[in-house]
Order: sequence, then C-alpha cells, then structure tokens
Amino acid sequence: MKNILLLATGGTIASVEGNEGLVPGLSVEELLDYLPELSSGLHIDGKILMNQDSTNLQPEDWVTIAEAVYKYYDDYDGFVITHGTDTLAYTSSALSYMLQGLDKPVVLTGSQVPISFQKTDARKNVSDALRFASEEIGGVYIVFDGRVILGTRAVKMRTKSYDAFESINHPYVAYINKNEVKYQWKPAKAEAPFSLNTNLCSDVFLMKLYPGMKPEIFDCLKGLYKGVIIESFGNGGLPFAGRNLLPKVQELTEMGMAVVITTQCLEEGEDLLLYEVGHKVAQYDVILSGDMNTEALVAKLMWALGQSESLEEVKGIVETPIAGDLTIHSEKED
Repeated sequence: MKNILLLATGGTIASVEGNEGLVPGLSVEELLDYLPELSSGLHIDGKILMNQDSTNLQPEDWVTIAEAVYKYYDDYDGFVITHGTDTLAYTSSALSYMLQGLDKPVVLTGSQVPISFQKTDARKNVSDALRFASEEIGGVYIVFDGRVILGTRAVKMRTKSYDAFESINHPYVAYINKNEVKYQWKPAKAEAPFSLNTNLCSDVFLMKLYPGMKPEIFDCLKGLYKGVIIESFGNGGLPFAGRNLLPKVQELTEMGMAVVITTQCLEEGEDLLLYEVGHKVAQYDVILSGDMNTEALVAKLMWALGQSESLEEVKGIVETPIAGDLTIHSEKED
C-alpha cells in the first residue's frame, strides 16, 4: 500500500460560494470526503498549508510548499498538491528548481469547477493525481484532464474548459485513463541526491513588448529589479528603428541587471541569430531563453538570482537545462 500525502493550498478546487464570488474555503478533510472511493489501495494523509486563491500566491508560498515536501519526504511514497489553476504552472516550475534529485513524484493538480459542485472536473483530477503519485517515478508534474505534464513545461491555455493545460515544447509524460497510466516519455533517474534549495530573489520584472513602446520605460526598472524578462516578437529581436530600445537594454546589462530575451510565441522558442533585429540584441550580455516557457523562466530567474549575484553565473544557470525545462540547441538541430 502506497502512502501519499495530500497538501492543500486552496484554489477553485476548494472553493465555496462567498459574498463576492467563489473563495477557497474547504478543509483538506472536506476535500478528501468527496473521494471516499480512493481509500482502497492507498493510505492518504492530508495537510492544509494555506487556503488561497492562487492569484494571491507569492514566491514565499512556493517556499512553504517546497519545505513541506522536504519535511515529509521520507515518510511518504508520493505527494499531491491541490492548487488553483491560475498560477499552477509558476508553482510547478518553482518546485522543480527548489526540489532537485527527486526520486518520488510530486504532483500538482486543481480544477476548473469546485469539487463540491455536482458537475466538476475536480474528482477526476485528484483521482488521477493520486494514481500518478503512486508511480515509481521522480520529479514534479501537473496532472490535469487525464494528462501528465512535466512541471517546467505546462501552460494554462483555457480559462473554463476542463483541458486547461497543455505541454509546450515537450511531449506529454503520460495519459491516465480509468486508473491506467500510459507513458509517452519518461525521465532518467535522478543522479544527484534529493536536496532543497529555496533561495529566491523575487525582484524580477516581466515585460511584454508591443509596437510603440517607449524606451524610457526601462528607466523605471533601475534600482527596483535585478532581472527583467522581455517577451519579444517572433524569434526574439528588439526594435531599433523609430523607438530604439537597444541603448536601454545595453544600459541595464552594463549595470549588472539580468536581461532575458524570450518570445511571445508559445512554441519553438527564440533564435536571436536568425534576423538582424536579433543579432543587434545578441551583442549585449543578454540571457537566452531557448524554448522555455515564460512561467518557467520567471521561476528560474528568481531561483538563479537567489543563487548568485554574478551576472555570468546567473546566465549560466538560466541557460542550462534543469528539470527538462530547456531543449538544448544541438537537440533542436537533430
């Protein structure tokens, strides 16, 4: 019999009707009461860490979740974390960096409809998550609508449909159907021992580029943030004709700020050396994102800045694949 720990954090799955709309309110015991059939074959304990709408979750809450997994790691065979969907992909990415060397599954799930409602996706999602948490596999995963997604590769694509999440630039890990797990991709076993590293620097700004953006906006970041992620167009270039953003990017890099260039396109990633607009950016000491998604980039840059104040070292961390978050260039060409 597998021992599974369910850690509840709130979210839609635990929500009830409030005076101003849905609000998390169920205890972990009440959550499990909706799933009595799951007691067969599993020993499930539950603990509530917080009861928040995931919109309100902060990086400090990621640390709380990671520390709970670390604290109880030796006592359980797997972990399920119930969580709101809006920032679920940020949390799964952050846990992937803070908890390395996992040889047990840490599975995040949630729902689009509260578990207390008659028509809900919550029961299936939690059932599937518990099923996958009993597998002999290590790592952080999201289980949603019968699909298993690597923790660093998930993006929420839909606000209401049950198939809210998709795996971006990476195969689905598995599909779950009627308690059967069918693998599509399986990670290599962790070589390093399990470790906890929750050093984060949340002084990260995410900027979405658009035609007509004023270069002076970059001045607002100075002294306030230590890193900025720029979601640019296409393969990642920045405009230099008309409103020239390049001198401001140069200023930021020269003052030691970590500047990451990514793309607004969900699939296939950036390639700064393809066009002139990218070449002109690449001459500065910017950090390349490859095919990482923005949710993973935000968490990874916060974690990297928490490891070192050296821009060179931060660049090295972000550009190195961790927890399957990045397809290295040679693999792209193959």
